[in-house]
Amino acid sequence: MVRRDPVFRAVAAGVFLAGALVMLLPVWYALAIASMPEDGRLSIGSLPGPALIDTLADVILDPVIQRQLFNSLVMAAAITAGKIAISLTAGFAVVYFRFRGRALAFWAIFLSLMLPVEVRIVPTYAVAADPLAPLIGGLRLLGIEIGLSPSLLDTHAGLVLPLIASATATFLYRQVFLAVPADLVEAARIDGAGPLRFLRDVALPLAAPATAALAVILFVYGWNQYLWPLLITTDERMATVVMGVARTLPTDNAETRWGLTMGRALVAMAPPVILVLVLQRRLVAGLTDVGK
Repeated sequence: MVRRDPVFRAVAAGVFLAGALVMLLPVWYALAIASMPEDGRLSIGSLPGPALIDTLADVILDPVIQRQLFNSLVMAAAITAGKIAISLTAGFAVVYFRFRGRALAFWAIFLSLMLPVEVRIVPTYAVAADPLAPLIGGLRLLGIEIGLSPSLLDTHAGLVLPLIASATATFLYRQVFLAVPADLVEAARIDGAGPLRFLRDVALPLAAPATAALAVILFVYGWNQYLWPLLITTDERMATVVMGVARTLPTDNAETRWGLTMGRALVAMAPPVILVLVLQRRLVAGLTDVGK
């Protein structure tokens, strides 16, 4: 129920405007700093100037930045596609398939929400550095030696695969599928629809709004990753654009070019912001329709 009290609405509007100001002020100053000459000074009330276009053009035309943007795009898109594919099928299986340990499997997935990347980063790195280590160790105990030593370090697969599963997305799809009327499921079963046909013709269309919203959230998540790419890559050609921004920050031995740094930050911020602005209605609709 929406309250129509004028005082409440005025307070709510004030809180909203204050929050918007807090969020937009750093972006405004980034625009102002990217506009000023390298020997200029930034003062309170500074406005974006004509040098902004030149700064952004220099950043976008830089081959290093282009490579970093490509790496970020590959990482974000692959993480989005992988998380949706795995979470959708996992949520579908948990709801519609009857197997021993189903509840245990779901709660094991759900509890993994408490284990962010930072907590499991050391064992994850060990697996990425030598994915076949457990297999090779087991074969070695049997007296079998294998000369394979693959590694996911400095590869796009290494950037993506350790982050490709999502307990949150699995839980979201579970709620979507639980909201499907039982009569619809029974009608599909009577019609002779198997699991794959039911997934394709019924479950996927019903989950489309949630999938669109989830795709936006997961793309932004993948694009903004910093800690894992920093750990898994040493080759400059595999760096992401977020890493590129961080590497232009102040150091003890080099003078910081703040205009260039903020220009890179604005370019790095642009793709997810544009995506959210373009798909904001789908984002809101998808999240509000979950479980209805």
